[in-house]
Amino acid sequence: QVQVKESGGGLVQAGESLRLSCTASSLTGIGYSLGWYRQVPGKERVGVACFSWSGNSIWYRDSVKGRFSMSRNDARNTTYLEMNDLKPEDTAMYYCAAEEGAFDFCSGPRCYSCTWGQGTQVTVSS
Repeated sequence: QVQVKESGGGLVQAGESLRLSCTASSLTGIGYSLGWYRQVPGKERVGVACFSWSGNSIWYRDSVKGRFSMSRNDARNTTYLEMNDLKPEDTAMYYCAAEEGAFDFCSGPRCYSCTWGQGTQVTVSS
């Protein structure tokens, strides 16, 4: 089973940028999709952005469109979430997820069949 691990969170001021990284143990042979979720205490974990490792389409949550972008390094089995113009409402624990599903798997309710990373905290001060 694939494993994923995130890195790159931190504390920034509003308007600044951060880049999160997610490295997967192996993505060969199976149609995996990778995505980013975020969660604040007391609220549901929600999808932020996701794509299929074998495709080009990327799904983004409306509130991050134009500010966040996903990219990848195939040689390193790594995907990145570049977050620009961060806002206090982006403050959350961010989780990487892997799923044997469609590129937009993170657009629906929480993924109960996903493989999750341990999470990385992003805090944006005003």
